[in-house]
Amino acid sequence: MTSRPFADLTGRVAVITGTASGQGRAAALAFARAGATIVGCDLDAAGDASTRDLVAALGGSMSSTAPLDLADEEAVEEWIGSIDRDHGRIDIFYANAAATRFSPFESTSRDEWHFVLRNELDVVFLPLKHAWRLLRRSGSGRVVLVGSTAGISGSTTNSRVAHTVTKGGIVALTKQLAAEGAPDGIRVNCVSPGMIATPATANDLLAPDHPMASIARAIPLKRVGTAEEVVACALFLCSDEAAYVTGANLVVDGGWSAVLPG
Repeated sequence: MTSRPFADLTGRVAVITGTASGQGRAAALAFARAGATIVGCDLDAAGDASTRDLVAALGGSMSSTAPLDLADEEAVEEWIGSIDRDHGRIDIFYANAAATRFSPFESTSRDEWHFVLRNELDVVFLPLKHAWRLLRRSGSGRVVLVGSTAGISGSTTNSRVAHTVTKGGIVALTKQLAAEGAPDGIRVNCVSPGMIATPATANDLLAPDHPMASIARAIPLKRVGTAEEVVACALFLCSDEAAYVTGANLVVDGGWSAVLPG
């Protein structure tokens, strides 16, 4: 293994969803470097296998299930059951997986609306619901949800009504689960990224013909963020150094949401 970062997760079992690419892959690598045993999943089996290879190259340990639809409760229950059989507990649950669609309010169809709710809320609620008993068993479970600046403000450059609703819901869910988890030693926090460079955003929000392609000019730090910068914040929230932090929403956006025009 390479040298440890500031957070030492040696011996911890870290479940990370959506590990095939982007922030999920970055999380698998960072948490493995910190000493955690990684349990991943994704719909993209090939990408997920590549992530496992990268973790192995670091000297880390990662098992994964792919393809896995996190909105399929029966499949999710079976997956969590396998984690119980293999590890007996979950110390960390990083609910990273999501898929979205953007559309203006008036033209958002019922199908589009339900697609986003399914793939940004159901995929968090269902696996976490079934993992909760294993987090309780850990005695000091740590949960990180992934919100967005979309969950705390509207946008004049990106029509995203369903995405705004779901990410606002994730921020609210963080607070409720922090309240319910505290008696069992479960800490629940949220990271809310702003504009982050990933394979998904490169082909959409940061594409040359998108109104947000030049958004870096409006960000106080004058650049788009990286997946690794978001994951570093999640790693802190899962570490012993954050033992007194729960119910927090850590915005990771280069100061974008702190200024006008927002």
